[in-house]
Amino acid sequence: MPPPKKPPPPRRSLRTRLLAAALALVLAALVVAGLAIGVILHRFVRGQIEGHLDAQIVALRAGLEAGLLSQDRDAPPFDRDGPGWAWEVRRGPETFGSGSLRGGHITVTEPGPDDEPGRPHPADGTGPRGERLILRILDVPGTPPATIIAGAPRGALYGPLREALTSLALALGILGLCLIAGLALQVRLGLAPLRRLRADLAAVRAGRRERVPEEQPAEIKPLVSELNALLDQNAQNLERARGHVANLAHALKTPLATLSMALADPARDPGGALRLQVDDMDRRVRHHLRRARAAALAGSARGRTPLAPRVSDLRDALVRLYAEKGVAIALAVPDDLLVPCEGQDLDEMLGNLVDNACRWCRSRVQVAAAAEAGGIVVRVEDDGPGLDGAAAEAVMARGRRLDEGVPGHGFGLPITLELAELYGGSLTLGRSELGGLKAELTLPA
Repeated sequence: MPPPKKPPPPRRSLRTRLLAAALALVLAALVVAGLAIGVILHRFVRGQIEGHLDAQIVALRAGLEAGLLSQDRDAPPFDRDGPGWAWEVRRGPETFGSGSLRGGHITVTEPGPDDEPGRPHPADGTGPRGERLILRILDVPGTPPATIIAGAPRGALYGPLREALTSLALALGILGLCLIAGLALQVRLGLAPLRRLRADLAAVRAGRRERVPEEQPAEIKPLVSELNALLDQNAQNLERARGHVANLAHALKTPLATLSMALADPARDPGGALRLQVDDMDRRVRHHLRRARAAALAGSARGRTPLAPRVSDLRDALVRLYAEKGVAIALAVPDDLLVPCEGQDLDEMLGNLVDNACRWCRSRVQVAAAAEAGGIVVRVEDDGPGLDGAAAEAVMARGRRLDEGVPGHGFGLPITLELAELYGGSLTLGRSELGGLKAELTLPA
């Protein structure tokens, strides 16, 4: 049995990757720059020191050729008292040296290559007190031949170099911090379109937008175009699914309801067996229609519909319809209130409730809506006779009408309840302060 595969390591975010890569590159660049500048400074400082030594050697050679060589040749900085800057001339058995040697001698420990005869060449050595020196040596031909040595303390090289490199390291550190801050800002600005795209997609999913805005950077625009094409395709699929569900509902639900009402007569169905079969068929049809419609409504294609314009249009239509009755419909609906529901379904639910209120009222209907903790609540109240608890429960049954003298088929409130439950909401009936029925339609926010 093969061992179980280890789960893949979690992927880092793009921000982390970009910042890590930028940090590594900045550090590498700063290290390379520091090393390069350090080498350049080292060569520059050593060149300055060797220039002083070569100038001293030239002066000593001139004095040697003129026969005027003496300790008076201690020009600055060779006139300093103490170990360090020193010179020495060796000619046959004679040796002349600077006062800083105090009778001692310079020892050459690592002679350098003499690439250009007749010119000083580098070497390393020590002074009479063991101090390490940077040397320049010139071999002067003649009878007898002479050797001129000029030396400088290593501190003259590494002291200034250390001070310069310390300042350089501080400057490079500040530069590195500035570069990292700039790169972090650049990464943030570079990823800003992705954050906006995420917000736009969240708005589409919540129903506040139908499509993702096309105004995007060139690198993201192809992705946005594909997303919008997918949204359009989903919307078309939703419309087709809703059409099929509606056709099936009209083809099956209305005949079944008619059969159920016809079989309510005991003379047509003495044992009630046919009525039970029809009720079972109706229940199964409604169950599968509800599942099909819920599947069609699931996903990002479900929108958010403004409530106030729908209620206002419905009021205008019903006021004209019930003009002879003189119904007055008062509205208390915020203009910015959005309902997470398809416009067609919202019109059907509101139409059933407000039409039912206008049918049973005496003269007044009130429609109010508000966003509450449980969701968005729409209250439709009238000043009609109202219903008691048992009657309110009975009227929610399909095809059940409490007053056969009023036009209708008894499907309005049950259909509204089904639609509300489809969206995860509810419909409750109670007593209104106006004296009639109060219907509360609750939809999740």
